[in-house]
Amino acid sequence: MTDTLTSCVHDSPVGPLTLIAHETALVAVLWPDERDGRVRLASEPRVVDAHHPVLAEAVRQLSEYFAGDRRDFELGLDPQGTDFQRDVWWSLADIPFGETSTYGRQAELIGRPRAVRAVGSANGRNPLSIVLPCHRIVAADGGLAGFAGGLETKRWLLDHERRIAV
Repeated sequence: MTDTLTSCVHDSPVGPLTLIAHETALVAVLWPDERDGRVRLASEPRVVDAHHPVLAEAVRQLSEYFAGDRRDFELGLDPQGTDFQRDVWWSLADIPFGETSTYGRQAELIGRPRAVRAVGSANGRNPLSIVLPCHRIVAADGGLAGFAGGLETKRWLLDHERRIAV
């Protein structure tokens, strides 16, 4: 990974999203009211450039997602975290569009069925919200669980996907 991180802001239906990339991959999708320290970055973005190839492609694909024309993302991704966190985050991509899963099911899928709380904690630090869809994780009873973008945003994303999935 290169040391230089580049960023841009994408205005979306769920608010302005700050996208961060290095030379070859998207590193983070951050919320407007991002909690300090939630996402770990190798360095602070030093350049703002909406024309950066990775960021321009991420903006294009996010726009398609919000327009209802994209269900899966095809981007180079490089989330920064522990091996366990990365396993949890990558497993999010396996949750089908318009469907939900639970922390318990996610823990089983990564081969750590007793690590439900750790899975929940890792999801809370997912640096690639929407692209690695942690909004598709709900509580065991089907209720909305925590979400870095806020529960109202989580509800919007789930409703958006359900409308399109039918």
